[in-house]
Amino acid sequence: MPTHCRQRRLLPALFFALALAGCSDDSAQKKPPAQAPDQAKADAVIPVGQGFDFYVLSLSWSPTWCDDNDPSGKTGQCKIGSNRGLIVHGLWPQNDRGYPDFCPTRQSDRVPETLGRQYLDLIPSMGLIGHQWRKHGTCSGLSQQDYFAVTRAARERVVLPEELSTPRRENSLSVSAIEAGFVARNPGMTTNAVAVTCEDKRLEEIRICFDKGLNFRPCPEVDRQACRRDTVILPPAS
Repeated sequence: MPTHCRQRRLLPALFFALALAGCSDDSAQKKPPAQAPDQAKADAVIPVGQGFDFYVLSLSWSPTWCDDNDPSGKTGQCKIGSNRGLIVHGLWPQNDRGYPDFCPTRQSDRVPETLGRQYLDLIPSMGLIGHQWRKHGTCSGLSQQDYFAVTRAARERVVLPEELSTPRRENSLSVSAIEAGFVARNPGMTTNAVAVTCEDKRLEEIRICFDKGLNFRPCPEVDRQACRRDTVILPPAS
């Protein structure tokens, strides 16, 4: 075959291949980058409650509660070997002055076990899950599903200080050091957005304040109810 004939046949094929390559490059450029899991969580839509001013996430030091309420370890929360430190006590709708509770709602008072069991890793008792819904969740303006979803989202926003890992022996910490530890690990949190409460000399709860979009926010009234001791004892996890 003459050389010029071969060239005429090759040129259209070459242009077609280049056109395909150009399309592939364009589509690759237009494809959005994959989100990291943490970023995807941060961008997730938070159901917005109504009828209150802000949230308080209450984290309870489980060994203190178990010492007072279930020293023999009969419940799942206090069972020997459960090794629980801070657990979610609840997510509380709060007003700048006072707080609502046991609000009228069209939602059921009872939390279905199929829903509650999804949150036992945070709130290790179906009884406590039901109580938190009836007393606090009913005042959130949210459905049961959304209220507990926001509870999990709030807990996932908080990074615990290393000092509050579940100790196997009794420890003591200053209240100011506990607050400073939370502030250091959680960008945007200030000391007036976190409060430490105590039961006698023991750590009872850590209370952290969020706006309805789950951004940290100051809460002077909650802060005023904080422990007045300089140091608290952390009973060991069992």
